Amino acid sequence: MEKLQGITVSTDFYGKNISINTGRYAKLASGSAWVTMGETVLLVTACRSAKPREGASFLPLTVDVQEKFYSVGKLPGGFFKREGRPSEFSQLLARLTDRPIRPLFPKGFAYDTQIIINVFSFDGECQPDVLGILGASAALSLSDLPFAGPISAVRIARIDGEIQINPNISALKGDENKIDIDLLVASGPKGIVMVEGAGEEALESDVSDALFQAHEANLKLIELQRELVSKVGARTKIQMVPPVEIEWPDSFMPALKNKIQTVLAHPEKLSRQDTTRVQKNELVEWVQQDDVFASLRETFGMDKLVAEAKSAFEKQLGEGMCSMILNDGKRVDGRGLTDVRPIWGDTRLLPRVHGSGLFTRGETQVLSTITLGSGDDEQTMDTIHGRYTKSFLLHYNFPPFSVGESGFMRGPGRREIGHGALAERALKPVVPKHDDFNYTIRLVSEVLESNGSSSMGTICSGTMAMLDAGVPLRKSVAGIAMGLIQADGKTAVLSDILGDEDHLGQMDFKVAGTEAGITAIQMDIKVDGLTQEVMVQALNQARAGRLHILKEMAKVIHEPSQNISKYAPRIWLHQIKPARIKDLIGTGGKNIKGIIEETGVKIDVEDTGKVTIASTEETSALKAIELIKGLTTDPEVGQEFDGKVRKVMAYGCFVDLLPGVSGLVHISELADRRIDSVEEVCTEGDSLRVKIVEVDRTGRIRLSHKATFQSEDTESQSTTP
Repeated sequence: MEKLQGITVSTDFYGKNISINTGRYAKLASGSAWVTMGETVLLVTACRSAKPREGASFLPLTVDVQEKFYSVGKLPGGFFKREGRPSEFSQLLARLTDRPIRPLFPKGFAYDTQIIINVFSFDGECQPDVLGILGASAALSLSDLPFAGPISAVRIARIDGEIQINPNISALKGDENKIDIDLLVASGPKGIVMVEGAGEEALESDVSDALFQAHEANLKLIELQRELVSKVGARTKIQMVPPVEIEWPDSFMPALKNKIQTVLAHPEKLSRQDTTRVQKNELVEWVQQDDVFASLRETFGMDKLVAEAKSAFEKQLGEGMCSMILNDGKRVDGRGLTDVRPIWGDTRLLPRVHGSGLFTRGETQVLSTITLGSGDDEQTMDTIHGRYTKSFLLHYNFPPFSVGESGFMRGPGRREIGHGALAERALKPVVPKHDDFNYTIRLVSEVLESNGSSSMGTICSGTMAMLDAGVPLRKSVAGIAMGLIQADGKTAVLSDILGDEDHLGQMDFKVAGTEAGITAIQMDIKVDGLTQEVMVQALNQARAGRLHILKEMAKVIHEPSQNISKYAPRIWLHQIKPARIKDLIGTGGKNIKGIIEETGVKIDVEDTGKVTIASTEETSALKAIELIKGLTTDPEVGQEFDGKVRKVMAYGCFVDLLPGVSGLVHISELADRRIDSVEEVCTEGDSLRVKIVEVDRTGRIRLSHKATFQSEDTESQSTTP
C-alpha cells in the first residue's frame, strides 16, 4: 500500500532542522501543518464555519492548545488518567498565538475560525511555543481563510553574553548559565508584530538590538512558508464583499463632529463614558426619526442604518483623539505625550494579611496582598515539561466592577492568566531565592479600578506588598504601558496609556524593570514595519516613566519591613544527616505525623536532610526541634545535656537526654565524693546536667554528672580576669 507523502519543506535553522509538511495529515481541515524540529512534533490545523456569524462585531477566532502526556511518554496524573483542563502553558501559548494572527484578518470577517495546536511529541529541548505560532501561520496560509500572513516566531536569548536563536530549553534552565535576555518575538514580512519576554535588568539598547536580530531570523521562516504555499498552489481565499458605503446627508458630519467634541471635553473616564452614551443615543434617535434619513432607512433598513451610525460615531471619536495627539500634543485626559498620571499608594491596609500594597495611577488602582507559607505550600506543576514546584506565585483577578460593569464571576480566563504571568515574570528576578528566604510567597492582585494597564499596576502594588511583608527584594520593580499613534506621516509615542488609547493606538507596549534595566516586556503591534528608531524612542521613554514611578513608590515604601506579620508563620531550619531521614519520617510517616499533631507545626524535609519547621508559635517550633533531635541525633562522647531523671535505682539513675534517647549515670558518677544513695543528689523528675562518657557497641549510653564539674571549673577559669 503506497503511503501518502504530502509536500514537505525544510531548512537548517541555526543548527536545527525545521520542516513543515502538508497534505499527509488532517487533510479535511481547511489548512494543516505538521511541524517538526528535533524530536518535537506538532500538528496545527485551521478550520472555519460554513457561514459567517450573523451580527458579529468582532472576529470569532479561538486558539486551542492540546498538550498530550504521551508526547513525553508519561501517564497523566489524577484518577481518570487522561488529560484534563488546559495547563497554564497551554493557555499562554494559545494567547501568544492569537495575539499576532488576529490583526491579520480583514475587518468584518465573521466566520467562526478555530486554530488547534496539538503537541504530539516533545523532546524536552525544542520549544513548542515558537513551532505552534509557525504552524498556525502555515495552516492559515494554506487555507482559504483571508489571512494576511505569513508570520513567524523565534525565541532569542542572551546566554553568558552570547545571543542564541531558539536555544535548547535546558540552556534556559538552571543557575549555571547567566541569562539576561529571553524574548519570544513574532514578525511579519515588514516588521515585528509581537514580543513577550523577560530580562535580568537588561539595558534598553541591548533589548532593541535583540528584537531586530530576531526579526531577521523570522524572515527565513516566513520565506519557508512561502515556499510551501508555492509548491502546494495558492488556494482561492474567501472574498470579503465590501460593505456598501452610506452617503450621509450634508448635515450628518457637522453634527457628528460637534458630538465628538462634546465627548472629548470630558477628561475623566466615567464622565466621558456617560457623555459618549448620551451623544451616541441622541445620534441614533436622530437617524431613526428625522425625515432627512427617510430614504436611507428605506434603502438599508433601520438596523443597518443604526449600526452604521454607531460605527461612524466610533470612527470619528478615534480620529478626534488622534488629531488631538498628533496636532495639538494633547491627550483626551489633558496630559502631554510623556506625562504619567498622578500616583499615590499605601501599605498595611489589611490587618490580618501578611502584607498589602495599594497602587493608584490615575483611574487604575490595584490592591496586592501577600501570604507567606512554608515549603509544603509550594505549587506542584505536572506538565509535559516535567514535574516541578513553584515557591513564588502570582494570581491576577480582574472583576467586572473594576471597569464599572456587571458580569459573570468565573474562574480566571486567558487574559487573567496572561496578565498574571507577565507580572510574575517582571517580579521574579528580584524575589530572593528560596534558600535565602525560606517562604512560599503567594501574591494576589485585585484590580479595583482599570483605565489602562492594570498588569503594570500589579507589578507596582506587588512590589509594595512584598516590601510591606518583609520580603527582602533585591530592588523595587515598576511597570509602564506605552502606546503609538501614527497617521498622515506623523508619529507620537505615548507614555502610560489609557484604555481608550490602547484601543485606538497601533501599539500596546508594556515595559517593567528596576532603575538598572528591564525585567519583563510585552508588545503587540497593529502596524506594518515598526522602525528601530521608534522602538528605541519607546524604550527610552518607558525608562523615563519607569524611573518616575519608582520614585513615587519609594515615597510610600522603599525597603523591606524589619518584622514579618505576627500572623505569618516563622521558619526554623534544622539539619539532620540524610541517613536519619527515615528515622524522622518513621514507618508510614508515624513519627513526623506525631510531631505535627503534638506541636501543631508544619514540617518539610528535603533529601539533603534540611528540615524546615514553620509555626506562628516559637515554643511549638522549639519543642518540635527537640523532638526531631531526639529521633535523629547520634549521641557522641563528650556531649553535655540538661537531662531529666526518669528512674532511680540503687546503683544509679536513668536520665532522658532527648525524646527516645536516655543513658545511665552510675552512682559513682553522681558526685565527686562517696555517696550512699542516689537520692542524696537527685530524685525522679529532677533536671540533671550530664556528660556522655561512653557509647558501647549496642548503643547503650554511659553518663556522668561528676564530669560536668570539670567543664564548669574550666569555664569559670576561662572567664576569670
